[in-house]
Amino acid sequence: MPAAPAIRVLTVPALTKHTATIIFVHGLGDSGSGWKPVAEMFQNDSALAHIKWILPSANMHPVTANGGMVMPSWFDIISFTERKEEDEEGMNRSLSQLRELIDAEIAAGIKPERIVLGGFSQGAILSLLAGFTTDVPVAGIIALSGRVPLQDKFKSMILPGALKKPFFWGHGEDDELVKFEYATTSIELLKGAGVSVTSEIEAKGLTFRSYPNTGHSVDMRELKDVQDWIKKVIPQ
Repeated sequence: MPAAPAIRVLTVPALTKHTATIIFVHGLGDSGSGWKPVAEMFQNDSALAHIKWILPSANMHPVTANGGMVMPSWFDIISFTERKEEDEEGMNRSLSQLRELIDAEIAAGIKPERIVLGGFSQGAILSLLAGFTTDVPVAGIIALSGRVPLQDKFKSMILPGALKKPFFWGHGEDDELVKFEYATTSIELLKGAGVSVTSEIEAKGLTFRSYPNTGHSVDMRELKDVQDWIKKVIPQ
């Protein structure tokens, strides 16, 4: 496969001594700058001021489910509602780009156990794929409004080491795009693969929390839970 083209990256520097990094991946049609306010809000908490945020932006690609419209996308989406063939090649291309960002942080002196990978929607799907099926060297994974991709073979792709990583998964119960049932089906698949799932915010296993009256977005309850989880996984 040819090398993936470079992606644009927005960096939000740590406010104090930089000892940890979060790489957060946006959803379809968005950009890294869309999550800058969240990064800055988290940094206002003095317990998270040591964290640098890296916010990559996807390159432009046609999206089948949107009539072939060209937009920022990490991989093609064939259908939003039906289980059809998925763009595994596009996912792998984007995973290689994210791995380069992680490797660059490690080369700069940040230990793998001080790096968290996360994302929203498409970004959450990529983060789950990376966390469960690759040897991506990070401390934990955040997945907001996502689902497990490649479900027909995902269970067989899970690496034993992934069962030791902490995950945070948040999902709106009224999500109209990545429906809540997609999340619950994904969670059952992961449980069947031996993943420990809890509703408690812990630095082990998979924390799964749902949010009533929340659509395909995040709200302050969810962000507060993510904030608490980060403090446990990459504390000062």
